[in-house]
Amino acid sequence: MLGVCYYPEHWSPALWPDDARRMADLGLKMVRIGEFAWSRLEPKPGAWQIDWLDQAIETLANAGLKIVIGTPTATPPKWLIDAHPDILPVDPHTGRVRGFGSRRHYDFSSRLYRDLAAGISEKLARHYGGHKAVIGWQTDNELCCHETALSISPQAVVAFRDWCRARYGTIAALNEAWGNVFWSMEYNDFSEIEAPYGAVTETAPAHRLAFRRFTSDQVALWHRAMIAAIRPHAGDQFITHNFIPMAETGVDNFALARGLDFASYDNYPLGRTDLVLADAGAEEFQRFMRTGHPDLGAWTFDQSRCLTPSRQFWVMEQQPGPVNWARHNPRPASGMVRLWTLEAFAHGATCVSYFRWRQAPFAQEQMHAGLLRPDHSEAEAWPEIKAVEAEIRQLKLADLPAPKPKIAMIVSAPSQWVTEIERQGDSYDHESLMRQYYTAFRSLGLDVDIVSTEDDLTGYRLICAPVLSIISEAEVEALQKSGATLVFGPRSGGKTADCAIPEGLAPGALRALLPIRILMAETLRPGCGGSLLWQGKHYSARAWRDHVDPGPAECLARFDDGSPALVQSGQAYYLAGLTDAPFLRDFFRHLCALPGLDLPTLDLPDDLRISRRGGLVFAFNYAAKAQPAPAPDGADFVLGSAMIPAHDVAIWKDI
Repeated sequence: MLGVCYYPEHWSPALWPDDARRMADLGLKMVRIGEFAWSRLEPKPGAWQIDWLDQAIETLANAGLKIVIGTPTATPPKWLIDAHPDILPVDPHTGRVRGFGSRRHYDFSSRLYRDLAAGISEKLARHYGGHKAVIGWQTDNELCCHETALSISPQAVVAFRDWCRARYGTIAALNEAWGNVFWSMEYNDFSEIEAPYGAVTETAPAHRLAFRRFTSDQVALWHRAMIAAIRPHAGDQFITHNFIPMAETGVDNFALARGLDFASYDNYPLGRTDLVLADAGAEEFQRFMRTGHPDLGAWTFDQSRCLTPSRQFWVMEQQPGPVNWARHNPRPASGMVRLWTLEAFAHGATCVSYFRWRQAPFAQEQMHAGLLRPDHSEAEAWPEIKAVEAEIRQLKLADLPAPKPKIAMIVSAPSQWVTEIERQGDSYDHESLMRQYYTAFRSLGLDVDIVSTEDDLTGYRLICAPVLSIISEAEVEALQKSGATLVFGPRSGGKTADCAIPEGLAPGALRALLPIRILMAETLRPGCGGSLLWQGKHYSARAWRDHVDPGPAECLARFDDGSPALVQSGQAYYLAGLTDAPFLRDFFRHLCALPGLDLPTLDLPDDLRISRRGGLVFAFNYAAKAQPAPAPDGADFVLGSAMIPAHDVAIWKDI
């Protein structure tokens, strides 16, 4: 279904009935409300005012619309801050208190705020838990966006000390695990430990990794308290949260999603493309300036789908026009709002909700488009939404099962933390490396699940971990039991749980699968990387190079200095450096053709992608020109045809 985000508190109640009627006429079925309304729900301490929200919900319900209520905890009101200023977080880089006047101004380590936030969430759940029009709940809003996970407030430091005591037991064990004998960093008591910021030069990587783990745990603990406050009163109503990528927040989204019925995601393709391609030249960037990068939305869809066992997700906020928060904010190309919507459904979404109903002429987001302009006229996306709503019904997309890829990519929050803490080379970037592997699969027309090592890995034919810096023996055993072909990238198994080099050298526990040793790692400047030779062809090598003692493993490719670049042992492969897109495509194509995998591949252009769901193949043309659909001869098209117009979609029956 389709939905929209609505803020009745922004508008006169006289507008609400007409707004609700127009939403229903457009084909929208769901409305999310309330996630920033604390000051209207409780304008003064204990002065509960909910009549206006009752009226808004009844107005929407009378038009046949279903409601998702967002708990308003992302924006504690001024009176609460004045009464309890210690709930404010402290910026780890500046040491300054983050003040009131925006949003997300609370500290996850504040037990007082946890109780207050759970209190208002429970109060709303008690009031609306049995309401016939309320179908679900969204906790908070975009947890940890604006780099708000980390805080070095006094309560955060105290909580970190308690976390360390629980994890290590004794201060001697902590000193040993962190290597604190180095630079005379040993502690005599847990009370001496501070947050790892503000030192002359870098602090211990184990200390920083512990603080990142602690922070992620604090966010998850806070979130579980919100879920626990709602769940007893929600009945059949679902609970979800609108995530943003953990590459941006630094928080383990898999842990954060526990207890939810499904995950949601806020999809802003143009804003995020502007950030991701910040260093691209004008010619490269302009190709995707009005479409978004073809693999960026899909990458986050496939992550969102796999955050919960339900294997479904919602897009809670979908960009319908220019946004206001990126470095540059162009309008979408004509047709892209429809394309993004169908793309989300192709990757397993069950609802796409547009942000927002009407553009507000005031405050911080007044330049952020909606489905209506501030004068109530229909914005550019309106006819596209009208068209896609009819197509959803025509194609019966609601009846399609979730996608079931045969390929999985493993993402790991600890690996992200390690590579951010100990970069070793400025040209190494964890997230861009992950996307490079993902793009290689997608350019071959392959569907991918994005999973964690704690997921059930059985049923996949190919599992790829571009970087899995920390891996336990239990995780290695699960990978072995999967029976899949396994591909590991450089740095995999390179660190212990406390960010030290493993005993016996890297790849640590992975030696059970790959009996090799990493003798040394080096990082190289752009343009200085050299090449690797595989199957008689030279490919680029760049940025990072592990020097491998292959032992009994077979060397399949070599760097230009003769050292192993790709080794194999049984069904496991280790790629010892960063390389280019042509190598990854050729290598994955080769693997997919091996007996036991038998995964057919295509050779798609950079701006054309396909996805499979429920017996249908969806093709998305991001190009500004028509392109042929990569469909077999005689394909039965249910939408579009064999030639896909610019910024358009074709769908045919899979065979």
